[in-house]
Amino acid sequence: MRHTRIIVTQYGGPEALRVVEEECPEPNDGEVRVKVLAAGVSLPDLMMREGIHPETPRLPFTPGWDLVGVVDRLGRGVSGIEPGQMIAALPISGAYAQYVCLPKNELVPVPPGLDAAEAVSLVLNYVTAYQMLHRSAKVRRGQRVLIHGAAGGVGTALLQLGRLAGLEMYGTCSSRGASTVSDLGGIPIDYRQLDFVEEIRRLTGDGVDVVFEGIGGTHIWRSRKALRSGGTVIAYGLTSSLRDGRLVSARPGPGRRNRFGAIAIFGLYIAGGFLLPGRKRVIPYSIQWLKRLKPALFRQDLTTLLDLLQQRKIKPLIAQRIPLAEARRAQELLGKEGVTGKIVLVCNGSGSASGAV
Repeated sequence: MRHTRIIVTQYGGPEALRVVEEECPEPNDGEVRVKVLAAGVSLPDLMMREGIHPETPRLPFTPGWDLVGVVDRLGRGVSGIEPGQMIAALPISGAYAQYVCLPKNELVPVPPGLDAAEAVSLVLNYVTAYQMLHRSAKVRRGQRVLIHGAAGGVGTALLQLGRLAGLEMYGTCSSRGASTVSDLGGIPIDYRQLDFVEEIRRLTGDGVDVVFEGIGGTHIWRSRKALRSGGTVIAYGLTSSLRDGRLVSARPGPGRRNRFGAIAIFGLYIAGGFLLPGRKRVIPYSIQWLKRLKPALFRQDLTTLLDLLQQRKIKPLIAQRIPLAEARRAQELLGKEGVTGKIVLVCNGSGSASGAV
């Protein structure tokens, strides 16, 4: 049996993505072959394609941090899971494919009847938001928070989960995303028209308790100025290294893997946040490192979120559902910014209903 897989052939722009047809992979001992229903498209995918994310694999590789699918075949020694069961996983790379083999312990059961595109939105975006809120910032009801990129995938997750936690929320966004931020309980701040630090001071008087900072670089310093005394910046991204989905500093010819350049600069800003006066901390968050160090927490938090989705207490915003073979278009769309919610790649021509996209 053959299947479709997307590969990155060289570090660079969306043109580096190729569609290949090949034989389906076979699961090794302890592995499960998963028929992918939905794979998320995220900014870390774009950074890995450019060769600058710390998790960037060697070429050629298949992108895709998060997936939802059904168990297709069991490798030797696998028990406690059945073919046809719906699961979710965070493989970090490899999700842009119709079939993928993963260790059984990487799979988290998904309740039947959930929409796969909505469920896959939880795996990276909502777990990131949930853990930053409750494990990093340890937010309390009534606290004020500022969310950068509030109309995006992680931003809308933070807004929905923040509303459940009883937070007073502010969100930077474009004018196009303002209504989304308002609908989800936040006060929008148009970053193109307003200085967000001045606007936060005007609206709150003394600043916010927490800033969720996914932009990185000097923007961390600006975010720190929006804090009240004793406040915290949760720094989790480096999107300032991209513009229109490409590296800010263009390079001639095929790119090279540079996994640690951006992260070293990121580390300097984190350290600087501790050294500056004002009782304002900068704390880094990384979903993959927390998952590696405490895998039970990832499983627990994703299970909690799947339960909230089943109860309809949260509803991920799906920007577009795009066929797997059009992964290049999906990444180009995300790179243009202004995307509200999550772009999802639809695999295997699935329709709607249980496990469908």
